[in-house]
Amino acid sequence: MPQEKNNLFILISQHEDIEVMQNKDNEQKSLFAACDFNVGDTIATFDASKIVDTPNYLTVQISETKHIHLFPEYLQYINHSCEPNVLFNTTTMQLECVSAIQAGDELCFFYPATEWRMAQQFVCNCGKPSCIGLVQGAADTASEVLNKYKRTDFIKSMATKYKTFLLLF
Repeated sequence: MPQEKNNLFILISQHEDIEVMQNKDNEQKSLFAACDFNVGDTIATFDASKIVDTPNYLTVQISETKHIHLFPEYLQYINHSCEPNVLFNTTTMQLECVSAIQAGDELCFFYPATEWRMAQQFVCNCGKPSCIGLVQGAADTASEVLNKYKRTDFIKSMATKYKTFLLLF
């Protein structure tokens, strides 16, 4: 049964060291830390519940032609931020802490760190000083922006491939 955690969120479910919360105003679900994590900590391991060849708003890209639906499913509630604290490390299949997290913090990742091309771009509402405004895949994000973030091995390889291709022409 859902519990009210504070005036803004309702606890939907609890999973080891993380909680799914729902905003009472807009009904958006988010994932929050139930304990502290340090940089480099593994917060959760994940796998693919389904592999598809085209991206959608619920997938994480693992290769040029493969996008996964996350398992466990509750990881889909990790939202975007231009100051992320987690990364979906698709090489190790671990949700990795990339900046210190305290209990009660929302877990957020930087979409272009995992997505080469996104199904749909969107205007960021993270409100952080470093906000990039329009969130697109890494292919459409300036390299000087991308280089500020930890990215998956796949995104790093695509950036290198793309950069090499441009140097040839």
